[in-house]
Amino acid sequence: MRRRPGSSSAMAGPSGTEETRAGDDFDGIPRAASPRRSPFVLLSLFGLIMYCSWAVYRCQFESLPAPLTAEQAGKRGFSEVEAMKHVKALTDIGPHHVGSDALDDAIQYVLAASEKIKKIAHWEVDVQVDAFHAQSGTNRLFSGLFRGRTLVYSDLHHIVLKVSPKYVAEAGDAILVSSHIDTVFSAEGAGDCSSCIAVMLELARAVSQWAHGFKSAVIFLFNTGEEEGLNGAHSFITQAGPNPWAIENFALAAKYPSGHVIAQDLFASGAIKSATDFQVYKEVAGLSGLDFAYTDNSAVYHTKNDKLELLKSGSLQHLGENMLAFLLQIASSPDLSGVQRTKDEGISASSSAIYFDILGLYMVLYHQGFANILHNSVALQSLLIWSTSLLMGGYPAAVSLILSCLSIILMWIFSLSFSLLSAFILPLLSTSPVPYVASPWLVIGLFAAPALLGALTGQHLGFLILQMYLSNAYSKRKQLPPLTQSALIKLEAERWLYKAGSMQWLILLVIGNYYRIGSSYLALVWLVPPAFSYGFLEATLTPGRFPKPLKLATLLFGLSVPIVVSAGVFIRLVGTIIGMVVRLDRNPGNTPEWMANVIIAVFIALVISLTMVYLLSYVHLSGAKKSIFLAASVLFGLCLAAVLSGVAPPFTEDTARAVNVVHIVDATINKQEQPDSYVSFFSTTPGKLTKEVEQIGGGFTCGRDKVVDLVTFSVKYGCWSYDDTEGGWSKTDIPTLLVINDGKGDKRITEVSLDTKSSTRWVLAVNTEYIEDFKLEGNSEELIPLHDKSSVDGWHIIQFSGGKKSPTRFDLTLVWANSTQIAHDADSQKNQQSLLKLRTDMDRLTPKAEKVLMKLPPWCSLFGKSTSPHTLAFLRDLPVGF
Repeated sequence: MRRRPGSSSAMAGPSGTEETRAGDDFDGIPRAASPRRSPFVLLSLFGLIMYCSWAVYRCQFESLPAPLTAEQAGKRGFSEVEAMKHVKALTDIGPHHVGSDALDDAIQYVLAASEKIKKIAHWEVDVQVDAFHAQSGTNRLFSGLFRGRTLVYSDLHHIVLKVSPKYVAEAGDAILVSSHIDTVFSAEGAGDCSSCIAVMLELARAVSQWAHGFKSAVIFLFNTGEEEGLNGAHSFITQAGPNPWAIENFALAAKYPSGHVIAQDLFASGAIKSATDFQVYKEVAGLSGLDFAYTDNSAVYHTKNDKLELLKSGSLQHLGENMLAFLLQIASSPDLSGVQRTKDEGISASSSAIYFDILGLYMVLYHQGFANILHNSVALQSLLIWSTSLLMGGYPAAVSLILSCLSIILMWIFSLSFSLLSAFILPLLSTSPVPYVASPWLVIGLFAAPALLGALTGQHLGFLILQMYLSNAYSKRKQLPPLTQSALIKLEAERWLYKAGSMQWLILLVIGNYYRIGSSYLALVWLVPPAFSYGFLEATLTPGRFPKPLKLATLLFGLSVPIVVSAGVFIRLVGTIIGMVVRLDRNPGNTPEWMANVIIAVFIALVISLTMVYLLSYVHLSGAKKSIFLAASVLFGLCLAAVLSGVAPPFTEDTARAVNVVHIVDATINKQEQPDSYVSFFSTTPGKLTKEVEQIGGGFTCGRDKVVDLVTFSVKYGCWSYDDTEGGWSKTDIPTLLVINDGKGDKRITEVSLDTKSSTRWVLAVNTEYIEDFKLEGNSEELIPLHDKSSVDGWHIIQFSGGKKSPTRFDLTLVWANSTQIAHDADSQKNQQSLLKLRTDMDRLTPKAEKVLMKLPPWCSLFGKSTSPHTLAFLRDLPVGF
C-alpha cells in the first residue's frame, strides 16, 4: 500500500515522532523491523552479565596481594609474614577480655614488641614507648548504640608508641593510628582485632625507618576496653568528622584503594548495629580520619571462629600496604592543622566526601558540593529531555510514560511479593529459619530467583497493558496494515520499558541528592550510561522511520559502567547482611523468625528490580521468557532441596550459630531470701533451640514461658535448666543495693549503696519514669555527675567495666521527678516495679555451665558483646516502694 504522491502530510505516533512519509512501503517495513529476538542470544546475554558481575566482585574484593616476607618487603616495607607472627602470638593467648589475666599477657607482648621497634629504629628517628594507665573515666556518647547509656571504666592499661623525626622541631599536630588489644570473652580475636594490632606493629616498624623525613609525628595507640564500649579510645583522647582531607589523601596514596561511602551511610543510618573507636575520636575529640574494618565472612564476628586459620592470605598485606602509603603521604604534609577541623569549627555539608573504588584499582572522590552541581545538572537535563519529548508527543506520549512507569511499579510489587513469599515459607519448611548462613550462595535460588521471576512477571504485565493502550492509539489511524501495526506496537512498548528504567533512577537521584545521601552516586551511574547509550545508538525516530528492535550493543554499552562500578558492592552487601543474621535477634525471641529472610529478600528484590530493568525490557520480544521462568524455578527447587535434605546445613563448625550459656542467680525482690539458680541457654540467631538441646541434654526446657531480664536486653525465647545448679557460686557473690538515706522534702533524694562484691563488670538500669537525675561515686571520686541524662524506653543504663583493681563499692544518689507519686499500699503494682535493676558478671564457669559447654554442638559458638553477660551472672533490683 502506498500513499498518493500528492499527499505531503505525516502521521505522528504515540511516541510523538512522525512514523510515515510519502513514498513509505508498509509491506517492506514490518519485515525489516521484526519484533522477534533470538532466545538463545538473550539467555547468553543473561549469562554474560551474571558472569561479569561475579568477575567484578572477585576482582574488587577477593583479589588480594601476595604476602611478603621480611626480606621481600625490606626494612621500609610491610610484611604480612611478620605481621602474622604477631597475630599468632596474640591468638595463642586465647580470649583476652578486660579484667582477665590473659589481657595482661597480651599487653606485655605488645609492650615488648614496641620496645623492640624502638631499638631497631633509624638513628634519625625518635621512638617513645609508654605504658599508659587510665584510673577511671566516664564515656558518654549520645548517638548510635550508646544513646541512653553512660559507660564507666576503671583500671585500663594501654600502650602508646610515638614515632617522630629526631632533628625536626616537633609540630603541634600528630597522626593517630589506633586499635584495641582486648577481645570479647568468647573469641581469640584474630580479626577483631589482633590482626589490627599486628598491622600496627609492623607499620610502626616500617615507619620507624622512614620518619626522619616526616613533618609530623605518628602515634600508635594500642588500647584496651574497646569491646566494653569504646572505653580505651575515650580514656586516651580525654587525657592525652567527616573531614574529606583524610579520604582524599588515602585515595591519592593507597596502593590497593578500597572504600565506599555506602558503608559510611549505613553506619550513619544505624542500619549496622555496631560501633568502633572512631566514633569516640570523631564525637569527643572532633578528629578527622578513616575507619578500616574487615567485612568478609562477618558471621564469625565475636565467636570462636574469629581465629587465625580463617584470616585470608593477603588481607593483612592489603591493609598494611595501603596504610603505610597513606601514613607516608600525610606525615610528609607540611601542616596538618591547615587541613584538619575541630568539632567546634565543624564542616559544611558541601565539603563532605563522596567516594568509591573501581575494581580495587582506582578511587573516585569528589565533594558533596560538586555532587550537588553534578547531580542537579544531570537531573535538570534529564527532565528537560523528558519534557521536550512529552511536548512533542502530546497526550499519547504522556500516557505511554505513565504506563511504562506503571510497569516499574508492577515490577517492584511482583518481585517483592515473590521473594517475600519464599521468605515467609522458608521457616515453615526448614529446621532453621535461616538455612543459608553457612552457604550464602543459597540466597541466589531461595530469594534472587523468585525476585527475578516476579520482576519479569510484573514488567511483562506492564508491557501488555502498554501494548493495549498503543494498540488503541494506533487503531485510530487506518493507514497501517494489521501486521505492521502489531510489530510497531511491540517495538514501541519495548522502547518505553527501557526508557522507564532511567526514570526510576532519575527519581532516586533527585531524592538522594535532596537528602545529601552519599550513596546517590549509584543512581547517577545507573542513569547516565544507559541513557547515553540509548541516545547514541538508538537514533531518534525521524519522520521517515519506524521503531526498530533495541540493539544489543545499546544494552552492553549502557550496562558496562554500572556493572563495573556497583556489581561487586551489591554482592558484598548481600554477604554482609547474611553474616549479620547470626546476631540479628538482639533480644532473643523478640524478633519474628522470618524477619532475617524478609530483610534479605527485600534487599535482593530491590536490587534486581532496579538493576535488571534494562535487561528485562529486551526479553518480551523473544522466546526467552519460558526458559528464564524454567531456569529460575529449577534453581529455586534445587536450593530448597539442598536445604530440606541437609546437603547444605544452616551452620557448620566454621560458620557457627551464636549462643550464650549463662548460669544465672536471680536475687530480685521476690527471691532475695532464696535466690533462683538456673542455667539459661539462648541465641541471637533466629530459630528454635530444639536440636541443640537434644544434643546437650541436662534437663533443659525451651519456650517463651520464662522471660529473663538481663538489664541490657531480655531473653523472650530460650531454654533453662534447674538441674545441679547450686554449685560454683555462693550467697556472698550476690550484689547488694541498700538504701542509706531517703529524704522526702521538696525534692526527694535517695542515697543508695551499691556493692558488686568481686565483680568488675556490671550494668545498672535506672527507671527514669521516677528518677529525673542521679550521681554515681566510687572510691570517693565522682564518676557520673548530675545533669544531662538521656533514656531509652524509660531506662538509663550505666555500664561499668574495668581491670582487677577497679572499685566494687559505689554510692548512688537518686533525684526523684517532681511529678512522682507512690502509692501507700506496699503491695500495689506500682510499688513492685523496679526502681533499679542490677546485673553483675563474673568470668567463672560453674560445674553446670561447664557441662553444658562441653556438650555444646560444634555448629554453636558462644557470642560476646559489651551488653551480654559472661558465663555467671547475678540479678538484683530495688523496687519503687522500697
